[in-house]
Amino acid sequence: MATSNQDQGLSKYVTLVSSDGFEFVVLREAACISGAIKRMLDPKSAFSEARTGRCTFAEINGIVLEKVAEYFCYHYKNRDREDVPDMDIPPELCLELLMAADYLDT
Repeated sequence: MATSNQDQGLSKYVTLVSSDGFEFVVLREAACISGAIKRMLDPKSAFSEARTGRCTFAEINGIVLEKVAEYFCYHYKNRDREDVPDMDIPPELCLELLMAADYLDT
């Protein structure tokens, strides 16, 4: 039988912290779209993020992390739908978002 996050005492939400100190509270399940975040938050890992529910990214600034958090929520909200419209991505953020997506294994 599968156990839920509440059964394990885990918060339903996690906090993503950018290099410049901005914080974004996101559903844990949505944030775990990222392989890196999923591994960081794994209760069986030795990572402090698994205990605190806070993931700090010294390599990602607030503007980029905000768009990443928005993507996590957008993807989660539309996960069971077909013909989902593309998310609006400002062209000036494309390269940084690609680098963040690669880093986050998203």
